Amino acid sequence: MAPAGIRSWEGYLQARYWVRIAGVMGTLKLEPAQTRTDLLAGPVAKALTVWPEDAPIDADQVMVAPIDAELADTAAFCEAYDVGLDVSANCVIVAGKRDGETRYAACIVLATTRADVNGVVRRRLNVRKCSFAPMEDAVRITGMEYGGITPIGLPVDWPILVDSRVAATPHVIIGSGVRHSKIAIAGPALGALPGAEVIEDLAKPIG
Repeated sequence: MAPAGIRSWEGYLQARYWVRIAGVMGTLKLEPAQTRTDLLAGPVAKALTVWPEDAPIDADQVMVAPIDAELADTAAFCEAYDVGLDVSANCVIVAGKRDGETRYAACIVLATTRADVNGVVRRRLNVRKCSFAPMEDAVRITGMEYGGITPIGLPVDWPILVDSRVAATPHVIIGSGVRHSKIAIAGPALGALPGAEVIEDLAKPIG
């Protein structure tokens, strides 16, 4: 029997999950992302409908909160909404060329670190040189807004490189594909996304 006031164990566990993840979200208002597709880019909303079966959480445990689009950049966002940099994960789109072919990848790293683009990432892509993808290309190919690009809903042929620190964080904040909201998700779930690979020391601490 579920605790008094709770209709089912499923509802009870869902409520407990929301309480845990709310602690990461600072002053933001949480809602299940699937119920607020107006706060998601199209590719993100679509990806939630085909959520990986082996992910450690269900799609209805991916949460979203509206924010001021002018405060979407990490430092401004964390300060305004009382979210720690150590639970804020950035999605960095990188590109490199090999035999005339441009290869893209997404690197998911905590805001307290910086992706090792010309070391670990370059070797993983097997290219001679690797750099941040031009803004115009990243926006056009992903169908997301710059400053809001997220690992959920990226092109299926892109590797998603997840720093092990992110995967080890119980809950993290990531983009939603648009600048006027943020997603809260279990860190380990990012390693279960299609094309994802958890990599040790993908990023280096800043400072």
